[in-house]
Amino acid sequence: MSSAAGKFAASAQPKVGALIRARRRQLQMTLQELCDAAGISVGYLSQVERDLATPSLGTLAQIARSLDVGVDFFIATPSLEDGLTRAGERNRFSVDGSSIIYERIAADFTGNVLSSFILYVPPGYRSETVSHEGEEILYVLDGSITQRLDDREMVLKPGDSLHFRGNTPHSWSNDTDREARLLWTGTLPMFRSRTEKPALRSSKDGTRIMRTRNRKERT
Repeated sequence: MSSAAGKFAASAQPKVGALIRARRRQLQMTLQELCDAAGISVGYLSQVERDLATPSLGTLAQIARSLDVGVDFFIATPSLEDGLTRAGERNRFSVDGSSIIYERIAADFTGNVLSSFILYVPPGYRSETVSHEGEEILYVLDGSITQRLDDREMVLKPGDSLHFRGNTPHSWSNDTDREARLLWTGTLPMFRSRTEKPALRSSKDGTRIMRTRNRKERT
């Protein structure tokens, strides 16, 4: 990754913690209610809201979905209404505070269910442990990562792939001294269609409606 791309990614993004907290309070949700909906711990979310921890894009998508918005509510991401992308021409972005750089390669259209990115993972990076609905596919392009699924641990190298259910607790890390480059594809919702607007809920009744929706979707 060029230093110019890194500087762009670092300078273009807002702090996500304050935005998450403001949206949660707008919906009158407690930390516990949001954590229950997003499948993360209260301690971790508290750190995120205070910008002491940076969520991965996948975890941010879980938080965003529980707050009834898309990821692009919190960070500036490139739009891809046309599914064609060219090598070397894709815009890169990051979650503020994270050392991972993303290239979005999936299109944005009504009804799409797949999200796909190329990830540039620096040496020493370690993700949080998460679980969520849907499924994921990892394909290693360069370098190496260590993937954990429950109590299983496996090292993936160039050409290796892994397809798994998102409801299995999982995490991964780059335990090497060189950058890894991955192709990630999954059904975890990331973005909203441009014609879809977030529903504003400013009462406890609205929050209960959202929690009921989430419970139904997980059953």
